[in-house]
Amino acid sequence: MDKKVRVRFAPSPTGGLHLGGVRTVLYNYLFARAHGGDFVLRIEDTDQTRFVPGAEQYIMDCLRWCGLEPDESPEKGGPHAPYRQSERKHLYYEYAQKLLDAGHAYYAFDTTEDLERMRKEMKTDEHSMPQYDRTTRMKMRNSLSLDAAEVVKLLGDGVPYVIRIKVPENEIIKLTDMIRGEVSFDSSLVDDKVLLKADGMPTYHLAVVVDDYLMQITHAFRGEEWLPSAPIHVLLWKYLGWIEHMPLWAHLPLILKPDGNGKLSKRDGDRLGFPVFAMNWTDPKTGETTGGFKEMGFLPQAFVNMLAMLGWNPGTEQELFSLDELVDAFSIERVHKGGAKFDFEKAKWFNHQYIQHTDNTALAALVLPYMDAVNIAPEKLERAVGLVKDRCHLLTDFNTQAGFFFTAPATLDEASMKWDDNKKQFFTALATALQSLHEWNEATIEASFNEQVAAAGIKKGEVMLPFRIILVGGKFGPGVFAIADVIGKEDTISRIAKMI
Repeated sequence: MDKKVRVRFAPSPTGGLHLGGVRTVLYNYLFARAHGGDFVLRIEDTDQTRFVPGAEQYIMDCLRWCGLEPDESPEKGGPHAPYRQSERKHLYYEYAQKLLDAGHAYYAFDTTEDLERMRKEMKTDEHSMPQYDRTTRMKMRNSLSLDAAEVVKLLGDGVPYVIRIKVPENEIIKLTDMIRGEVSFDSSLVDDKVLLKADGMPTYHLAVVVDDYLMQITHAFRGEEWLPSAPIHVLLWKYLGWIEHMPLWAHLPLILKPDGNGKLSKRDGDRLGFPVFAMNWTDPKTGETTGGFKEMGFLPQAFVNMLAMLGWNPGTEQELFSLDELVDAFSIERVHKGGAKFDFEKAKWFNHQYIQHTDNTALAALVLPYMDAVNIAPEKLERAVGLVKDRCHLLTDFNTQAGFFFTAPATLDEASMKWDDNKKQFFTALATALQSLHEWNEATIEASFNEQVAAAGIKKGEVMLPFRIILVGGKFGPGVFAIADVIGKEDTISRIAKMI
């Protein structure tokens, strides 16, 4: 590659960051790092009606959590600042004017009522959804259908207008996609998209082309839902005289619902009980919070690794990759054309693998915010997570699987204990014996327990489960003597005493 690779992620600050958006970030990031390039974050906030306060900061927080921070952004700045399109508004009219002057765009003065009337009156069996295009434009109120004097008057009178691209007739527009190969579009099926809105702000179509050119973007990764917009963008690159600078495109496959039927949506996550956003998103208007992978208890490394495998195959059996390993292994040629089904159980499997391989000291620090108990000693938490991490798929699981180490269970599964006087006598003697232990560890606790079993003349199995339930509350957890060791002498005896 002759030019330095420059890629960009250009989200609209309108709400939560969908995992498909994070995957787009990831593929951008991996491609840039693999080629020694730059990764740019550009905020596409030209549609002020959809702008949501706090959404931009949320996007940057999500990328930071994932470890996918950009080289240039509104926050970091860079040589092509500003990185918010709303702050670049003054740039776009110049290019819209060039298109007007060259006859590739035109003024349209149609009102909302005019557009509604067109869609209603021009509707036919063949064209059930009429568009503003080559077949309708001359019947509308624009600088192509009106005489020049009237256009000048309308502009002079300040009548609101938009600027639309004039899509050519009967032209095959071609695009080479890095994933799909050559893709062709019939211009006769493409409508005259608005380029500049009545408020002077550009639409996505004009802004993305102008900004990609000015920011020297070499490769553009986006979801395949944007493929229908590609012919407009190709035409703009051509009409503005920049075709040789047009980025190489890669339209990424959709992330599908678990059943494979359609794009994964927030509604699917709500229905099936899993998040689709990277982090919790609270709508500032409604106050409604939508859950995220972070707050559900995913490690960012596991989340990123899982996303990499949704639509990309390394060509080997390897599934677990650090971010550096992904940079080395990633190639756009191995990204699939077809959609990738999201499997939440597989996502949890990735997280479980990372939990298993995380050092107990580091894991304890990650788990601490999810624990209900307060004033937890770090060393005690380290020992607890080491005992239960093979049972945990999410960081939130540790509160259930390890909470009893720090707080005595509120209720006991007494039905399973089959409590009677013999057991009461045994645990009374055990409490006394444990009190006299000078060394408190798993081995000494088990030895003392065995001595009391022998003295009572009962089977060890009869009292092991009650001992577990006394300490834990139910029939779960790691080895019971290891549990007692971590709980500590005082708390172990206290929990026995409550039962006897």
